[in-house]
Amino acid sequence: MKMTEENSSGKSEISMKDVRNLVKKKDDIEEQIKAYYDVLEDQGVGVEGPLVDEEGFPRADVNLYQIRAARHDISCLQNDHKAIMVEIEEALHQLHAREKAKREQDEAGAQGDAMELQVTLPPPFARVDAVTQGSPACGAGLRVGDEVIEFGSVNTGNFQNLQNIASVVQHSEGKPLRVSVIRGGQKAQMSLTPQRWSGRGLLGCNIVPIHR
Repeated sequence: MKMTEENSSGKSEISMKDVRNLVKKKDDIEEQIKAYYDVLEDQGVGVEGPLVDEEGFPRADVNLYQIRAARHDISCLQNDHKAIMVEIEEALHQLHAREKAKREQDEAGAQGDAMELQVTLPPPFARVDAVTQGSPACGAGLRVGDEVIEFGSVNTGNFQNLQNIASVVQHSEGKPLRVSVIRGGQKAQMSLTPQRWSGRGLLGCNIVPIHR
């Protein structure tokens, strides 16, 4: 049987099309076997019925040639049927094994990407533990639990204390600040503009340092 794909070692790989072709072949064999059984049933002898009379002479009431040919063909086709069932089983096993290997490879790749992302992200220096509804921080998309890795000119490398952030906020009223956070293991960026609003301060959120 001709396969539709080849792997790197040059060996043919089973595809779903190949399996469908094998199943069709099996169905065709079963149809042929059934047709030969119908021939034997019409003759009234079946597969094991005697072809000689009580005196040992060939029966004259049946078509001996047709019966012998049908029995021979049934025997051959049954062998073919067993062989193709083995082929189908092996083909399905190959397909399932390949799908499992691909799934495991994809999962390993996804884990590798996640680990690489975690490695490349800088460690956070502060965490958002409160955001007031209707505040500039809320409007910018800041959420409770966000871990800050960049707040305007303040980043992991130069952060010393919260006074660094307070100073940037005071000097940036009405000006958008780029804020980067880690959220759910991924980096998220937003633009936060410190400004007067109905509540206290210019942001409407509470940020606490992360001690490492």
